[in-house]
Amino acid sequence: MQNKKLCVYCSSSTAVEDKYFSNIEMLAQYMIKYNYDLLYGGANIGLMGAVAKKVKQMGGKVYSVIPKAINSKGISYEEADQIIITDNMQQRKQKFAELADAFIVMPGGFGTLDELAEIITLKQLSYHNKAIVINNYDNFYDNLLKQFDVYYDNKFTKKTYKNLYMVSTDYLEIFDYLENYSPKALDNKWF
Repeated sequence: MQNKKLCVYCSSSTAVEDKYFSNIEMLAQYMIKYNYDLLYGGANIGLMGAVAKKVKQMGGKVYSVIPKAINSKGISYEEADQIIITDNMQQRKQKFAELADAFIVMPGGFGTLDELAEIITLKQLSYHNKAIVINNYDNFYDNLLKQFDVYYDNKFTKKTYKNLYMVSTDYLEIFDYLENYSPKALDNKWF
């Protein structure tokens, strides 16, 4: 039986604190324990590189999707089991949406925020109905989640859309959610 592909959105920064590297390596350990392969942005640096190297070291498969402009910088993880080179960032995100069985959003910067917003929006509009997890490690996403509450409270989006994603830092809870995820019919986006 083929492993599921977990799309991991995270930072390529090498300047982040060590605790974020520890957290991403913990994710990799749980991915192996629960038979998930890695689908990610292809870099060999930062949290992206750390999760790829750890998954590979522990015997998992790594699927890289990297835009040619980034690939040309020499930061691609060449040990990936498959490397897909796209023309641009938009094609990369389309590949993620197409190939992933589920998504987890780890701490990251503007690129990670963009990926989070897009994958939630695609689910909201019924382009997919796959599991999305926001890993709020060390309260990293607290302020963003408060902003989401502003959307809900002011009716810019329906409160039922809190069900589009799960927020947790507990890997047992996260992988229980992923393992038992059952797609649900979604409300119409419009009020």
